[in-house]
Amino acid sequence: MDIEKIRTMAIDPIIQPYDKRDTILYALGLGYGADPLDEAELPFVYEKDLRCLPSYANILCHPGFWAQDPQFGIDWVKILHAEQDLVMHQALPATGAIRGEYRVAGLEDKGEGRGALLHQEKDLFDDATGDHLATVRSTLFLRGNGGEGGFGDAMPAAQPVPDRAPDRIVEIATLPRQALIYRLSGDWNPLHADPAIARKAGFDRPILHGLCTKGLANRAILASYCDHDVARFQSMFVRFSKPVMPGETIRFEFFEEGAGQLRFRAVAVERNAVVLDRCSASVG
Repeated sequence: MDIEKIRTMAIDPIIQPYDKRDTILYALGLGYGADPLDEAELPFVYEKDLRCLPSYANILCHPGFWAQDPQFGIDWVKILHAEQDLVMHQALPATGAIRGEYRVAGLEDKGEGRGALLHQEKDLFDDATGDHLATVRSTLFLRGNGGEGGFGDAMPAAQPVPDRAPDRIVEIATLPRQALIYRLSGDWNPLHADPAIARKAGFDRPILHGLCTKGLANRAILASYCDHDVARFQSMFVRFSKPVMPGETIRFEFFEEGAGQLRFRAVAVERNAVVLDRCSASVG
């Protein structure tokens, strides 16, 4: 890798407008509206009193796959999305225009043959008011690199969830076509749509987007701990451990730690596979 080019890599601010169609489509991609009589979920999929989900911040103003540029020397084919952290400073407006500003926060070298962790940070602002809305930090695992040096800040190591029975369990069933809906919100990776591409990647079918699984966690937290009030949702960190197959049921196991602090994991019920691990969230 060219460490200096990665360290000094600059992305111009990105402004992304979104309207009620975009806000509703994102919620539909997370399975909202499955029960047409569920009035608690209606504000996320109906323009009257429309609400924007906090997890939409994860995908707004996406800068594209810059790590694929050969000048950086990253083995991009072997990149895995490892972790994603979201901190909300204010609720996202139901519609509007958002400005995203980026930096590479650090490159954590694990050693030759052991890979490296690339930490990126995105700050989102309301382009009309300048209000700071959210900070998103993502970690990519560069499996094909390592032993080449590092710089900057690393994210604190995520801790295991408590070794006890969860305080609350929430199950959300996904649809076989869920990835096809979710990708319309901006992630067009064919891995989530094309069976031939999925097979080349080692899967027997297209997999669900990791950030869709994180969005499902957002949905479970809003319903169980926020009474669907987006202003009460403060933060969420997840570690991606295994992919989800569209059509699986996801069981969220929550461990309450007082004062609005949660730890949780997510399990694909049909395979009994942990798909999100060492996760945390805070609510008001």
